[in-house]
Amino acid sequence: MQSDETRQQAHGFGDQTGPAQRGDEVFDVVDANDVVVGQATRREVHAKGLWHRAVHVLVFESGGSAKVFLQKRSMAKDTAPGRWDSSCSGHLDAGEDYAVAAVRELGEEIGLRVSGPEALTEVLRLTATADTGWEFVRVYRTESAGPFSLHPAEIERGEWWAVEDVTRAVAERPGEFARAFRFIWGRVVKSEK
Repeated sequence: MQSDETRQQAHGFGDQTGPAQRGDEVFDVVDANDVVVGQATRREVHAKGLWHRAVHVLVFESGGSAKVFLQKRSMAKDTAPGRWDSSCSGHLDAGEDYAVAAVRELGEEIGLRVSGPEALTEVLRLTATADTGWEFVRVYRTESAGPFSLHPAEIERGEWWAVEDVTRAVAERPGEFARAFRFIWGRVVKSEK
């Protein structure tokens, strides 16, 4: 199992010049109960549709406004290129905790440094299905005013969206959004009411 420091170095934590994804990354493969049963590379997990783990983080504008920061995925991404997605999202490395991965992804993708997992609120847990890309997903929220430093290999651009505008756009133009985000968004909006 890698230490958090080793994992951050391997991912180029803080260095936003690396590739959008590496096929040789190693993920935990899990069973129907989200229990680790083995490990496989990113390439193998996706090619074989193996159950694995991921996180999504929604960054809401601090100060109580009803805005959420969304990223438009880079065209270099292997899934959902050029589509709108959560503020940040990513796979867990082998042996990594969900909340630790969420903190790591915030730093890697949008340059947001938070004090640690305690700065995040878990809002949703999803079982692996075709809608999530065979990922067990934990969704977190946090607040920030920005500005953000977007990883150019990961993200084409980012924008603050009014919550109601996201809901409307997902309903009217679903093809503009990543499949997992569409699945997650409807459930997050319901849980926030």
